Amino acid sequence: MGPTAPPLYSPAARTAALASLLRELKGLGYRFIPPSPTVHARVVAGPDRQSAADLRDIFGWSLPFQPDTAPAPVPRALQDGGAVEPAQCGALRATVRVSSLAEDLFLHSAYPPNDPNAVFFGPDTYRFARFLRQVVGGAAIRTSVDVGTGTAAGANTLARACAPERVIATDVNATALHLARANLAAAGIDAELRCSRDLDALGEPVDLIVANPPFIAGTGDRVYRDGGGLHDTRRSLDWALAGADRLAPGGRFLLYTGSAIVAGRDRLREALEGTLERRRFTLAYEEIDPDIFGEQLCEEAYRDVERIATIGAVITGARKTTLAPK
Repeated sequence: MGPTAPPLYSPAARTAALASLLRELKGLGYRFIPPSPTVHARVVAGPDRQSAADLRDIFGWSLPFQPDTAPAPVPRALQDGGAVEPAQCGALRATVRVSSLAEDLFLHSAYPPNDPNAVFFGPDTYRFARFLRQVVGGAAIRTSVDVGTGTAAGANTLARACAPERVIATDVNATALHLARANLAAAGIDAELRCSRDLDALGEPVDLIVANPPFIAGTGDRVYRDGGGLHDTRRSLDWALAGADRLAPGGRFLLYTGSAIVAGRDRLREALEGTLERRRFTLAYEEIDPDIFGEQLCEEAYRDVERIATIGAVITGARKTTLAPK
């Protein structure tokens, strides 16, 4: 395969190479559903899982591989995309994983995702996508915005579910935007990707905004790990309120996130209800999964938390009213 150092290709060329990798894997029938990190660690802990035997080992389980383990176009696309590094004993290791969602494949960070700019894709991504599909249905949408897009799973799901005239995806993480471009290109989805921390750059109001903000306690050293205060749902609240203010009349903000339940109270729901009522928005709020990431409850930040639930919130803006002629 030649030298393993990433070639000095332009970002556009690397994106094209990674999109080509996804198309090649799809043509080979590749599929992989990523488990939680805890399960992943257990699966690869055995002595027989130290090197890759097939494509799922390379791109799903992040195992070191020999170049001849995969068809020639696969390691070549990895090299051209700058997504391979040397491993022990002359082996190579992909710095990306590839996972399946519906009909498409998505690049995300290799396991373990410890880099500060790691891009995540896992069980929560499937819950998020299912929530979006259930809510949007086949509704006609002019402009959709996926805030904090990550792998662009949200933008992809919206494009497949309701074919918006315009698809926008934002993120503050340059690595995420790089992978999102490749993921969307491989899926044949035309989208505008923007490096943006908030929604101010959107300009005119839009009719559909979706978000899956970080909601797990962290040290703040990883972009997608720290959910902020309010038992680590502060960022979810801030994004929801900011997004609501960017909606066109009758537009919707779809929020999928987690909420820490303390003494039987969902404080994220209470905060949303109390604030949105004053701003004249309507809120539909549902607990999707009552108990996830139970291992997090051992952390000091969760010492008074009973459980972490995932929720889906639909915030709808008021429609303009037309005054009857006198």
